[in-house]
Amino acid sequence: MTQPHAPARPDSGSKRPSTYTAFGLAAEAERLSPGLHVVATPIGNLRDVTFRALATLAGADAVLAEDTRVTRTLLMHYGITTPLLAYHEHSNEAVRERMIVRMQSGEALALVSDAGTPLVSDPGFKLVQAAIAAGIPVTPIPGPSAIVAAGLPTDRFFFEGFLPNKAGARRGRLEALSGIPGTLVLFESPHRLPETLQDAVETLGGTRPAAVARELTKMFETIRRGTLASLAVTFAEEGAPRGEVVVVIGTAPEEAPAPEADADLDARILAALSRHSIKDAAALVADETGRKKREIYARALVLARRTDAD
Repeated sequence: MTQPHAPARPDSGSKRPSTYTAFGLAAEAERLSPGLHVVATPIGNLRDVTFRALATLAGADAVLAEDTRVTRTLLMHYGITTPLLAYHEHSNEAVRERMIVRMQSGEALALVSDAGTPLVSDPGFKLVQAAIAAGIPVTPIPGPSAIVAAGLPTDRFFFEGFLPNKAGARRGRLEALSGIPGTLVLFESPHRLPETLQDAVETLGGTRPAAVARELTKMFETIRRGTLASLAVTFAEEGAPRGEVVVVIGTAPEEAPAPEADADLDARILAALSRHSIKDAAALVADETGRKKREIYARALVLARRTDAD
C-alpha cells in the first residue's frame, strides 16, 4: 500500500554518516523516510536484534525510549550515537505534539520499548495513534516478542498481558477468559505469580496444561511446565521467583472435564487445615484417602484462600 507523501527530510549537510557496528564490522545506515518507525528490541539478550532494527536506530534523528538508561545500553553495544529522548507512560499530550511537529518537519523518529515489540503492554500506543491521525507514516520494524509457544498449541492464542493487581478483580478477569478457545498468554509480576496460579486453578481448573517462563533469552532463563495445579503447588512451595515472568495456559483437556467438588474430601481437608499447615494437611489427607498429594495440596490451597477471605 502506498504511504502518504511526507515532507522531504532536511539535508543534514555536514552531518557525519550514521553507522552501527555488528560482529566487529561497521556499517553505514541508509537515510530513513520521515515518520515514526516502531522498532522491536531484544528482550534480554542483546544479540536478539535484526540488522534492519540496528540500521533504523542508527539512521533515525532521535530514538524515543521508555527508559533511556535501558536503551542506551543497547545503542552503546552497537556503536550507535543517535540522540535519546524519553517517551513513557507519563508523557503528556504536549510531548506527543512536539514529536508530531518534528516528524511533520521531515524527521524520522524511532520508537522503542524497554524490551520486545513496542505497543505490547507499553505506552507507545497513543503516539502511534497521534501520528496516524496527523497523516504521518508509521513503519513497523518487527523482531523479538515475549509471546512464546512454551510447548503449547499456537494455532489460536489470546494475549491478555497483565492481570489486575487485586485478587477479586484478577479472578473476575480469569473467569472472563475461561471460555476463550485458545492458549492464554499472560505477563505477571514475580511476587504475584503464586497467587495468580492459585486463582487460575480455582477459576480455570487445575487440569489445564501450562508453562511459566522466567527471564526469557537471558542467562538464567527457565521454563517450568505442567498442569496449572502442579505449577500452583510448585510456586506455593518455592515462593515467588525472580525476574520477568510469562505465563502460558492451554485449553482444558476435552477428555477430562473439571470434576465436581467432592464435599467429603473438602471437609477432610478443612478439618486438617484447622490443625495443620497446608503442606502437612495435604500429606495427612493424601495418606488417609490414597489420593495424590499434589492434587490434595492444590485443593487445599484453594480452600485455605477461601477460608482466609471469609
